[in-house]
Amino acid sequence: MDESLGQGRAAAGAAPLDFAPRRALTQARRWAKARAAGLASALLLSVMALNMLAVVSRKSITIDEIVMIPAAYYHLAAGNFQLVHDHPPLSKILAGVPLLFIQPEEVQPHELPGPPDSPESEWAHQERFWEDNRDSFEAISFWARVPMIALAVALGALVFVFARDLFGGRAAALAAAFYSLEPTVLAHGRVVQTDVPAAFGYLLTTFAVYRYARSRTWRRALTVGAAGGLAVLAKFSMLLVGPAVLAVFAVWVWRARGDRAELKSLLAHVALVGLAALLVINAAYYFDGRALTERDARWVAESFPASAAAVWAAIRALSYLLPTEMVLGVFWQLWHNGEGHPASLLGMQSATGWWYYFPVAFALKVPLPFLLLSVASLAWAARALVRRRDKRFLFVLIPFAVYTAFVLMSRINIGVRYYLPAFPSLFILCGALLDRLLVRLGRHKVAAAALAALLLGWAGFEAARAFPDQMTYFNQLASARPHWWYLSDSNVEWGDDVRQLSLYLRARGETRVRGAFLAGYLTPRHYGVEVLDLLARPAEELPPTRYTAVGASFLNGSTVPARPSGGRWPTDEERTNTFDAYRRRTPEAVFGGSIYLFKEVDSSQ
Repeated sequence: MDESLGQGRAAAGAAPLDFAPRRALTQARRWAKARAAGLASALLLSVMALNMLAVVSRKSITIDEIVMIPAAYYHLAAGNFQLVHDHPPLSKILAGVPLLFIQPEEVQPHELPGPPDSPESEWAHQERFWEDNRDSFEAISFWARVPMIALAVALGALVFVFARDLFGGRAAALAAAFYSLEPTVLAHGRVVQTDVPAAFGYLLTTFAVYRYARSRTWRRALTVGAAGGLAVLAKFSMLLVGPAVLAVFAVWVWRARGDRAELKSLLAHVALVGLAALLVINAAYYFDGRALTERDARWVAESFPASAAAVWAAIRALSYLLPTEMVLGVFWQLWHNGEGHPASLLGMQSATGWWYYFPVAFALKVPLPFLLLSVASLAWAARALVRRRDKRFLFVLIPFAVYTAFVLMSRINIGVRYYLPAFPSLFILCGALLDRLLVRLGRHKVAAAALAALLLGWAGFEAARAFPDQMTYFNQLASARPHWWYLSDSNVEWGDDVRQLSLYLRARGETRVRGAFLAGYLTPRHYGVEVLDLLARPAEELPPTRYTAVGASFLNGSTVPARPSGGRWPTDEERTNTFDAYRRRTPEAVFGGSIYLFKEVDSSQ
C-alpha cells in the first residue's frame, strides 16, 4: 500500500512535466491556426519567387532590359538620369542595387561620340555597357532582375494585407493564391520594367487612402503622399493618382464644409500629401534639376509643332517643382501616346489602337478560372455596393474603374502588361467572392471543398502549363489560330527566348542565322551566335544560312519597321506581310512560343 501511494505521489509530481509539451504543442497549434492565412500566403509567394527565379536562370533579358539595365546602373552609380528618361526611376533604382556589387565596366566621358544628352551618347552607354562586360553578361542579367522578383512578392503581400483588412483572412489567402498563379504577373514580375512596379504603387496608394479614411491623422496623410510619389516613380501613367487622390479629398472637404476645425485639418493634410509626394519624387532623382538645353527646346519644337510655345512654357514651369528629366519624360510619353504605336488585334493592324483592346487582351491572356471569377466578382461587388451600401467595395471598385477608364483611352496597345495596375483589385474581389461562396456552402462541406479545389486547381494547372513561357501564355479562347494572330508585341514576343534559340543552334554546330526577332541585334552574340538581319538587307543579298529565325511579332507584322525598298516605301499591307511566306511554313522548332525557327533546305553550308 505504501509503495502504491509512493508511486501515485511520483506520478502526481511528474504531471507538470508530462503536460508541458502538450501545452506547448496546443499553443503552437493555436498560433498556427490564427495565422494560417498568412502562413499559406507566405508559402504561395515563396513558391512564386522560386518559379520566377527558375525562369530567370533560363531566359535571356527582354529587348527593353537591354536599355533599362544599363540605365539602372548609371542612375545609381553616376547620377545619370538622361538614359531612358522616358521611364521613371523606381525599377532602375531597384535593378541597379545588385550591380553596385558586381561593379561592371563603365564607358568613360571621353569615349562618348557626342554630348552627354545626345542620342549617340545614350546608345554608346547602352551598347558599350554590354560589350565591355561580356564576361559578366549572365551575372548582370540575373542579379538585375532579382530585386524585381522581390517587388513582385511584396505586391503579393500587399494584396494579402489589403484583402485581409477588407474581407478577412481566408479571402486574403485566396486572393494571394490567384495572384501567385497568374501567368501575366509571373511573366512581368521578373522583368526590369515599369508594369509590376506601377501595380505596386497604385495598390499602395489605394491602401494608404483606405487607412487614412479609417483614421485621418497627419502621419497617415504623409503616408498617402509618399505612396503617391512612389507610384509616380514607378510609371508616368501613375500621375493619375494625383487627380484621383485630390478628388477623394475634395469629397471629404465638401462634406466637412460646416465643420471649420475638420475643414482646416483636411486642408492641412492635403498640403502634407503634396509635400510628401514632391519630396519622394525629387529624392529619387537626387534633388537634381539640370537646366534645360537647346536640344530640349528643339525636341519640343519638333514633337509638338502646333503647341510648342505652350508645351515649352509648361516644361519650364514644372521643372521648378519636379526633376527636369522627369518632366521631359512625361511629355515624351504624351507625345508617344499622341503618335500611337503600331499594334495588332485579332488580325487587324493599327497605329492608334482600339478602345476595346485591353478588355479583349485581358480575356485572351489570363487563365479562364481567373477570368470567369473576375467577371462574377465585379458584378457581385457592384451589387453589394449598391444594394447593401457596403463601403468596403468602394476601395476596390473605384480604383479598378478609374484605371480601366484611363487605359481604355491609351493609343499604346502593345501589351496586356499595361493593364497590370487593375489586376490587384480583381485578385482581391476574386478572393472575397470565393470566400463568400464557401460561407454560403458551409453546411455542404463537400460542395464547398469541391468548388475551391476546382477553381484553384484549374488556376494551378494553367500556371504549370504556362511555365516557363508565361510571357506568351494564352488561354483556351485563343486556340483556333496561332497566338501571333490575336495580339502582338510583348504579348507574343519580347526577346527573352534568344538564349534557347542560340543554344539550339550551337548544339547543331550553327553560329550564324538569318533572322528578324526582338533583341536579335545584341543578345545572340553573347551566346555565340551571329544574326544576319533580314530587315537590314534583302534576303537574297545575305549569305546563306542553314536556318532562319522569325519572331512571333514579326510574323504578326506590326513590329516590322517601314523601310524603303527598290526606291519606294512599302504600303502598310506590304510592311505587315513582309514575312507572310513564313506564316505558311511549318517551323522546325518554336522557342517559348515567341521565336519560330525554319530550316532552309536549299541553303548551302
